[in-house]
Amino acid sequence: MILELSQVNSYYDKSHILNDVSLSVEEGTSVCLLGRNGVGKSTTMKTIMGMLNPKEHCKTEGSILFQGKELVGMQSHAIARLGIAYVPQGRHIFPTLSTEENLRVAARTGVDGSNKWNLESVYEFFPRLKERESSKGDKLSGGEKQMLAVARGLMQNPKMMLLDEITEGLAPIIVDQLAEMVHNLVAEGVTILIAEQNVKFAMKVSSDCYILERGAVAHHQKTAELSEETRKKYLGL
Repeated sequence: MILELSQVNSYYDKSHILNDVSLSVEEGTSVCLLGRNGVGKSTTMKTIMGMLNPKEHCKTEGSILFQGKELVGMQSHAIARLGIAYVPQGRHIFPTLSTEENLRVAARTGVDGSNKWNLESVYEFFPRLKERESSKGDKLSGGEKQMLAVARGLMQNPKMMLLDEITEGLAPIIVDQLAEMVHNLVAEGVTILIAEQNVKFAMKVSSDCYILERGAVAHHQKTAELSEETRKKYLGL
């Protein structure tokens, strides 16, 4: 397993958000976190990235192993340098920088010295970004901004990507394009953990599914085996 969470508890100040969360992600796969709004999906992502730390009046307990290395207690920048790229909810691209500048500012070689994902290969993977390379971030469409956010993560040459609600607010045709993108990334050897409310999208792109409820894992199953009854029970669908 490339990533293993074991009995993870996370707290915002005195609020207990994640409750004994355990999950694992096999290298070279795509795994999704599903659940209604506010159940802890984004908190799980932030916890993995070390963003719930004492400086933020937060606390994390339990174990998070990435390629066998304990992440709990590490700072976010150190976790990123181990080979995890985080694409947060809301995209957070630089609005006054061009597409190319947004990509260049994130560029670095991988932890193993690899430079597979560079400006040329990213533009080949996202030809629309090549067309818009001179456009400022605030002039891009919602779909283009999301592609740029993912592409910026790839410029870090990661072993694994955390994608948080990447379909939010996007038209169905763009969501379909993002589904194809995730499939292609997995084929390229990138391991992906996705937090999503869009169940249809998540079921298209993942092999394993964890459903969160009230900050805990309520259900775990192969995505292809997820029944309509289970979806209705936990997701209201």
